[in-house]
Amino acid sequence: MDMMPNTAENRVKSANTLLMRDVSGFARRVLRLLDRIEYRRCESGEDLEAIYRVRYNSYLLNGIIDPNPTKLYFDDIDDAPNCHRYGVYLDGLLVSTVRIHVIDRVQRLSPSTIAFADIMNPRLDAGEVFIDPSRFATDPDAASQNPLIPYITLRIAVAASIHYDADYCLSTVRVDHAGFYRKIFQSTKIAEPRAYPGSKVPVVMYQGDVRVIPDVYRRYPFFRSSPVERKLLFDRPSLGARAPLTIIPSVRLPAKAA
Repeated sequence: MDMMPNTAENRVKSANTLLMRDVSGFARRVLRLLDRIEYRRCESGEDLEAIYRVRYNSYLLNGIIDPNPTKLYFDDIDDAPNCHRYGVYLDGLLVSTVRIHVIDRVQRLSPSTIAFADIMNPRLDAGEVFIDPSRFATDPDAASQNPLIPYITLRIAVAASIHYDADYCLSTVRVDHAGFYRKIFQSTKIAEPRAYPGSKVPVVMYQGDVRVIPDVYRRYPFFRSSPVERKLLFDRPSLGARAPLTIIPSVRLPAKAA
């Protein structure tokens, strides 16, 4: 019986076959969807306008904001130095967006420190590091057609938690969305609902312990990422260098995530 040559391509195929064999049917569906996904860091021009429009359409439909004449939704902390904004593209079409604030003793500005300063500031003073994902929004048409998009989008927050060696990943969300974070990320509530500037609905704050991510990987392997993918997602390009146009999810590559 002929053996398959030990080439890099065949090693990738073998690793992907084993990955698909050992996961649940739900995880298989998400992994297949990832084959059609690209991420894009949005920092200027049409990219930002596109994700701000997705936010506006999603939040207006869900009763979070009032109409405005620009049909875009953004705020002052979108341009904070510790903020990263992303678009998620399915078959080349923008379907969702999320932004990430990395907060520590020095860089403190984020949605959670605005709404829950009394809780967050003492912990930042003590040296804790947090990933604060926010402005998660899905294009309304895409959301109705593909309920797996939230998993694909929040994969960026999991990758950020590893890349920045954070202690916790926060979830400052509306109350009726909190169950998702409890179930998927084993998050626990650390603050009761409060008003948030610009939102018509109150938000509650949860935190997920980054130390449980290996357990999350076992249940939901599509959250894994490679060091190279994380570098492309989060590292700022050096002076004169261009940021990558798109970033391909790396979960099917044989290299193990950190």
